[in-house]
Amino acid sequence: MNGASREALAGARESLDALTDNTSVDAAKLAGELAAVTALLHREVSLRRVLTDPAQAGEAKAELAGRLLGGQVGGAAVDLVSGMVRSRWSQSRDLVDSVEELANTADLTAAQQAGALDDVEDELFRFGRIVSSSTGLRSALTDKAATASAKSELLRSLLGGKANPVTERLVVRLVTQPRGRSLEAGLESLSKLAAARRDRMVAVVTTAVPLSDQQKQRLGAVLAKLYGREMHLNLDVDPTVLGGIAVQVGDEVINGTIAERLDEATRRLAG
Repeated sequence: MNGASREALAGARESLDALTDNTSVDAAKLAGELAAVTALLHREVSLRRVLTDPAQAGEAKAELAGRLLGGQVGGAAVDLVSGMVRSRWSQSRDLVDSVEELANTADLTAAQQAGALDDVEDELFRFGRIVSSSTGLRSALTDKAATASAKSELLRSLLGGKANPVTERLVVRLVTQPRGRSLEAGLESLSKLAAARRDRMVAVVTTAVPLSDQQKQRLGAVLAKLYGREMHLNLDVDPTVLGGIAVQVGDEVINGTIAERLDEATRRLAG
């Protein structure tokens, strides 16, 4: 996003936090309503262009949003969206992306309030690993010929009763309303958003065998000190690494596996 959209989104995030800090606001319900607004704005291109038209007065756009959404969603969702359309946006799509982010954040806030945010983070990560290892499942979830209801039913058969309801809602929305994103990119975005709820970074840790609780705590402390932020560990076991540990934080990879050392030794011998 360019400058104007970044500023507008930052303001919208603050408004959402202020709303969800109020215990009278149902964060999960708000998430569903914002998701419905996202679908509407994605579908109605002309509407989102009107609502982001810099030539139109902000108050006039807010009144239009209020008229369209009033009675369809709750007052909190109307207030949030009305405030957003008062702001300037660099592109009309940025408004849709931002409303969608607020919907996902509201759901993650509901999980946080219930003390289940760690579970949701872990489940998103594990689901991503399942998808990446199953070509058939990925094909079924990304098949453009399949209906949204069929994909939803498949996901509910996989996740229903096994994952946190927030995880299920987030994944179902991502799969049924991909909005041009790959499934992998969408899951990665959700994981980062979940980590941001605690101002944490995500480290993907790959080891040959599972780490003990003590090892996880020690590794988390080392990475937190290294990066200056609390770190959430997504743990993946891969016997092919042979031993040691590989850590990926964003685009940075810290590789200390035996397999990597063997590869390095082979390269040196070949050289």
